[in-house]
Amino acid sequence: MSRRTDLSSITHADDLVASFADAARSAGELALAYFRPGEKTSAEVLHKAGGSPVTEADLLVDRFLKERLGVLLPEAGWLSEETEDTSARLAKEFVVVVDPIDGTRGFARGDLVWAVAVALVRNGKPLVGIVHAPALAQTYVAVRGGGARLNGKTIEVSKLRALRAGARVAAPATLAADLRRAGLEFELQPRIPSLAMRIAAVASGALDAGFASQNSNDWDIAAADLILEEAGGRLASLDGCAIVYNRGETRHGVLTAAPAQIHAEVNAAARRAMGAIAD
Repeated sequence: MSRRTDLSSITHADDLVASFADAARSAGELALAYFRPGEKTSAEVLHKAGGSPVTEADLLVDRFLKERLGVLLPEAGWLSEETEDTSARLAKEFVVVVDPIDGTRGFARGDLVWAVAVALVRNGKPLVGIVHAPALAQTYVAVRGGGARLNGKTIEVSKLRALRAGARVAAPATLAADLRRAGLEFELQPRIPSLAMRIAAVASGALDAGFASQNSNDWDIAAADLILEEAGGRLASLDGCAIVYNRGETRHGVLTAAPAQIHAEVNAAARRAMGAIAD
């Protein structure tokens, strides 16, 4: 397809959105060849500096998406968990932000909840977001100003008006314990290995709130952030500010994901739990 630089009016019907989604699905098929439900992956598993795992499937998907998406929008910069970062992206209006396999640990041990995450970011804000979970046959797609969809159907966040006992929450175990000590009542849901899928579950209403411990990166959250926003929710740091992408530092602190109507309450509880403010 021809290059486009004016994407101000992009919609779900745009060819570029369809092409990005198709690329994510094709990438998912590549990864599925190495996936074994309930069993250890057939892919070779390596470890990066710091000890986090990376499989040959992660690297294959990374190369595939860089080539495929680079053809679709060659003027865009590139930021991926599995590609060595450079400062060249910082001067770009557009940047493609990719996590080839979000939830690599889960993928490697046969957990179904992992995803290919792809975002197109413009001037620090996601413009298109795709989270594709091949093993679950789920594809979330969002376009700024155009809503969010799961497998083609519009989604929206929970209508819950206040967090209370029974609220469905996903959070790392340690953070969940801190939240309860801070006075928040909820029903902790089974662990979701993929952070992108944790946020997307809030967007679809399957969860009432989700939390992420510190040290997530742009590639973990950019696509899901837009999906949540377009479904009527918010993803924010503890200061409540919207997240800006494609900066020199890609890492983030503790994050809260919730429907817009309860996000302030959720964020306040998280700040208490982290000791950022007094009870």
